[in-house]
Amino acid sequence: MTGLLSKVEAGWPAKVLGVVLAVIGVILIVGGVQLAMLGGSWYYLLAGLALAASGGLIFTGRVLGAWVYIATFILTVLWAFSESGLNGWALVPRVIAPLVLLLFVVGLLPSLLPDEGKKRRWQGFAGIAAFVVLLGLAVGITNRSGVQSPVAEAGNTLAFDTAAAAGREWPTYGGGPSAQRYADLNQINADNVKNLKVAWTYRTGNQPDKWGAETTPIKVGDTLYGCTGMNEMYALDPATGKKRWSFDPKVPNEAIPYTAACRGVTYYKVPAAAPGSPCAERIFEGTLDGRVIAVDARNGQPCQGFGTGGQVKITEGMGKIIPSMVAITAAPAIVQGVVVTGHQVQDGQYKWAPSGVIQGYDAITGQLRFAWDMMRPDRTGAPPPGDTYIRGTPNMWTTATGDEQLGYVYLPMGNSAADYLSGQRRPAEKMYSSGLVALDVKTGKPVWVFHTAINDVWDYDQGSQVSLVNFPVNGQMVPAILLPTKQGDFYVLDRRTGKALTEVGQMKAEVGGVEPQERSPVQPFSKYQNVREKDMTEASMWGMSPIDQMICRIQFRKASYTGPYTAPTLDRPFIEYPGYNGGSDWGSVAVDPRRGVVVANYNLTPNYDRLLTRKEADDRGIYAVGDPRNTGKSGAEGAGAQEGAPFAIDVNAGWLLPFTGMLCKQPPYGGIRAFDLKTGKTLWDHAFGDARRNGPFGIPSLLPITIGTPNNGGPAVTAGGLIFIAATTDNQFRAIDIRTGKTLWQATLPAGGQANPMIYEQNGRQYVVIMAGGHHFMKTPEGDYLIAYALPEKK
Repeated sequence: MTGLLSKVEAGWPAKVLGVVLAVIGVILIVGGVQLAMLGGSWYYLLAGLALAASGGLIFTGRVLGAWVYIATFILTVLWAFSESGLNGWALVPRVIAPLVLLLFVVGLLPSLLPDEGKKRRWQGFAGIAAFVVLLGLAVGITNRSGVQSPVAEAGNTLAFDTAAAAGREWPTYGGGPSAQRYADLNQINADNVKNLKVAWTYRTGNQPDKWGAETTPIKVGDTLYGCTGMNEMYALDPATGKKRWSFDPKVPNEAIPYTAACRGVTYYKVPAAAPGSPCAERIFEGTLDGRVIAVDARNGQPCQGFGTGGQVKITEGMGKIIPSMVAITAAPAIVQGVVVTGHQVQDGQYKWAPSGVIQGYDAITGQLRFAWDMMRPDRTGAPPPGDTYIRGTPNMWTTATGDEQLGYVYLPMGNSAADYLSGQRRPAEKMYSSGLVALDVKTGKPVWVFHTAINDVWDYDQGSQVSLVNFPVNGQMVPAILLPTKQGDFYVLDRRTGKALTEVGQMKAEVGGVEPQERSPVQPFSKYQNVREKDMTEASMWGMSPIDQMICRIQFRKASYTGPYTAPTLDRPFIEYPGYNGGSDWGSVAVDPRRGVVVANYNLTPNYDRLLTRKEADDRGIYAVGDPRNTGKSGAEGAGAQEGAPFAIDVNAGWLLPFTGMLCKQPPYGGIRAFDLKTGKTLWDHAFGDARRNGPFGIPSLLPITIGTPNNGGPAVTAGGLIFIAATTDNQFRAIDIRTGKTLWQATLPAGGQANPMIYEQNGRQYVVIMAGGHHFMKTPEGDYLIAYALPEKK
């Protein structure tokens, strides 16, 4: 006991360490008191008291301070294992920082001993302890337990239709008419993919401030076609990347919505046109300022017979349009000679935003064939002079898929303007908001609608392009749709009727928030396949240290969270998990029809949101686009004034801490999974993306540790048994074995790869192309690189 109470003259290292421990202790005490009062863990308060005492004792030269810290560390480890088990990522904030401090305490301990013999013995012990601590630190950082699932053999023997797959060409944004993102090519395979090299690079230029091109080119015949984020179309030689022509529609900068994106263009061949006649083959695109443009596929010149000078304006009949409020970012769909387009309306700005009307134009003349305004089912054309399409209705901002045989186009719908409130919605809005709608292009009228959320107030719009598949039912192949959702569910529907072909369940949901009368007590979910994790808890909060984990725990306790579909609240924040980035989003999924395997990458990130009163919004300087007080500085997508609605909305996308930029949820933040199309059984599932570009305060860690990063963009698959995908925030482009999920090849891109890849063959050589344009929302570096990879040419 006398030894424990002994005191020596503390040198400056002891004083510095004592101050550090005391400061950390005080922070933990202050936060720990708040957390305990909120009903949370008492650990932080108790640990803070112990660290403050330890720091004070060490500062005054008492060896007891070191022993207090060592005892606190041992108890911390026991607490950490009792709360999180052997989950490596969960142990990081609980154990790693205390381990580092332990290294200094053990190293300093001999200097606090008065007896020279004891000092020498403890110096030897300190060296051993330091080695053990460093080993534990390394093991703790590299422990990936809980991130990956067991691998199973993929594939089945059931024959699925491959007629709609892409082969030598990639003729549509989704690869083929069924949007399966499958190339029936096997020159590049699991055995030789390690030899892939850059074949050519095309610099698109035309890179705006809100970068995020998201482009997937198409390849038809001997030409590759694409577009820049500012809608400049281009045609390239697919073997060399050399530009053949370009066409700039001169989109003004003020037209840029949240992101300057052009996901793709669409090819159309005029039936019975004389070979070589002008615009016999056409390339269509939608623009950020609301135009549909047709150019000659041979030379890029506008097709004068289409609309006025080769273009039509979708904003005609919409009434007043504020620049950037109406934009087309997806490739139009063409079904039975009708060019069908939706558009995005900026989220979070106005309740009575421009109409979400869906319009179809004659692919040859540009004449309006139909306009589906859900609030006016009596009309199928443009509104009469002096009238407008009804404002505030749901829009379709993502990519539609057409069924040429049925004459249907499948529209993944967004929700009504003022996403987080539903009290002002009209019956037709509730009917179609955030649903998948089948529209008959012959009549312009809806055939059926399928909902994945009831009265959505979470921005769970349908972001993914659906894929057309043949699905076995009672021994027969049924024409079906595979529908991924932001909630992480996957549904299979009969594409003729909208009837679910796989089991749909119901989960209980909260009836509360600011509009309890609007909330449904149940919500649908897929029993066939979903990537949803367990509900979040205080213990699942994360950080790089106990301090930021404690802050996240406090935020969790302050928020409303009752599981999926927690109702929006005004008096406190509410947690939305998964957040509006998915699950699945615009990158969609890929389907291998030969193996009967679906490949889906997904996000596992929450949003931390709160409704705001009008005064709170004004005090924070939150004003709608077009308001002269608007500074033009955008926060998270979807956050905004929601003018015309009772409340504004504040969105913390990903639930980031403001000072470190780290997420409050523990990893993984994203994954990639393969599942059996017939049964929905998961074949393998892995965390997706590494931590090399992630770190606190925006400083890259440079550690190639699989953490599972947020991702935007989707996969493509081949007959060679490979999945090609970028999407992650680590700037990697990967080739993954579809059988096992193992990464067989990867390359570092010069910018973020937030786009879908495309695959084709030219002159007997297979190419894989990815747009490395980066994305401001994903915080990946910007670029203008369209890069093609191929195996080395044989000499």
